[in-house]
Amino acid sequence: MEKMFCFQCEQTAGCKACTGNAGVCGKPADTAGLQDILTGALIGIARAAQENTPADDATRAIIEGLFVTVTNVSFDNEAIRGYIDSARIQKEQLDKGASDYDLKELWRENEDIRSLKSLILFGLRGMGAYAYHALVLGYTDDEVNSFFYKALYAIGENTPADKLLELVMETGRINLKCMEMLDKANTESYGHPVPTVVPLTIEKGPFIVISGHDLLDLQLLLEQTKDSGINIYTHGEMLPAHAYPKLKSYPHLKGNFGTAWQNQQKEFADIPAPVLFTTNCLMPVKESYRDRIFTTETVGYPEMVHIGDNKDFSAVMAKAKQLGGYAEDRVMTGINGGTQVTTGFGHNTVLGVADTVIDAVNTGSIKHFFLVGGCDGAKPGRNYYTDFVKQSPEDSVILTLACGKYRFNDLDLGTINGLPRIMDMGQCNDSFSAIKVAIALADAFGCGVNELPLTLVLSWYEQKAVCILLSLLYLGLKNIYIGPTLPAFVSKNVLDVLVEKFALTPISTPEQDLAKILNIQ
Repeated sequence: MEKMFCFQCEQTAGCKACTGNAGVCGKPADTAGLQDILTGALIGIARAAQENTPADDATRAIIEGLFVTVTNVSFDNEAIRGYIDSARIQKEQLDKGASDYDLKELWRENEDIRSLKSLILFGLRGMGAYAYHALVLGYTDDEVNSFFYKALYAIGENTPADKLLELVMETGRINLKCMEMLDKANTESYGHPVPTVVPLTIEKGPFIVISGHDLLDLQLLLEQTKDSGINIYTHGEMLPAHAYPKLKSYPHLKGNFGTAWQNQQKEFADIPAPVLFTTNCLMPVKESYRDRIFTTETVGYPEMVHIGDNKDFSAVMAKAKQLGGYAEDRVMTGINGGTQVTTGFGHNTVLGVADTVIDAVNTGSIKHFFLVGGCDGAKPGRNYYTDFVKQSPEDSVILTLACGKYRFNDLDLGTINGLPRIMDMGQCNDSFSAIKVAIALADAFGCGVNELPLTLVLSWYEQKAVCILLSLLYLGLKNIYIGPTLPAFVSKNVLDVLVEKFALTPISTPEQDLAKILNIQ
């Protein structure tokens, strides 16, 4: 088997690259190779579209193909081959003479060129996931779609470094627009999130756990399980779904199962219920629960039952009834022992109490805001984020989002003037909410966002975190703390540019970073 080369996620081997027979994520080398071929085929579509107008099917092939290559989405070689075939069909319909790109050329590039192209490519993969979620709800954007072609084409050409750096920033700009589109898709489809307490206890009887980000899949599952006696529990990034009025109106959407994605192999062991994965993060499946894992959308794993476009979840329901659930209510807790969590503090909710927030700042009740969030992961050192939040001053507010919140979202830090000190703003794409709130507060105080008493402390793992970071940099946000390690695909020279221009800062210890942020001598 040919060795792999992959360094797109935070846990890459030795903080350099996975180059053996399998990646740290569990992805075999042949799967990594197929993902590279798929990416090359997507660049082939972009090449074919230079002189031809692509059809919607070509754009969908690009969006799906990018999503499939995100970390922990698909381990299914046959499914990936299907995406490759679809991409090549779309390419040939545009231009039979257009060639695919060999991604090995990218991995052999000059280090700085490779770094810039990787920032663009991995940003596109994350943005592809967001565009996909909007697309299934019927939302699309011509500028976002056009950029996929433009950026993919540039990756496959001898594009100079200065132009690539411009494209890096443009990736951030377009991703911001993509996240805004997804925010509109979600809120117009399901209503604006409202603060909602979510129990972690699993009630007795049959249940289904649904993981991932796809709200449409959750809605369809809720509809099909209505009046069936089967309860539904979210997992991972699906937690914020509880806050959407249309989804929370289903009484059998009961609570949340477990914690963040990296704990699934332990938490799903012998679970008496099926688990439906709608997006990443799926880890290699263990024997103790492999007969109860179902996938849908772009998620794939060998020998697992995949629910196709017909969205018939009857097999999942049958498995739930067969397994029966727990005989008695099962009290589960978060990482810190809490038995419930709260979500639903999107931009509509927070800006709805903007006067209270502004007054609290003006009177000194709130002295600082921390946005502590991003992807969680398995690598040691991520307890930094738990300790950071625990040590944050009592006159500070913690905004959070994405699965990184599981490090501390079950803590009770109390309130300030009736405002909870921890506010969960949603999924990773709800970074748009945080950005919208920050801009609104800056306008209210008559200052720039960088002058606000606001510090971003981010954790990253996969490619959606990359495109979010690029959006923050595009907006000019400075002094962002990032960890637990820096991306392996960012070269020293490119990192120096980011540090010089944006003061991008690696995390150290909670004590040192808090002292620096708050100017504590």
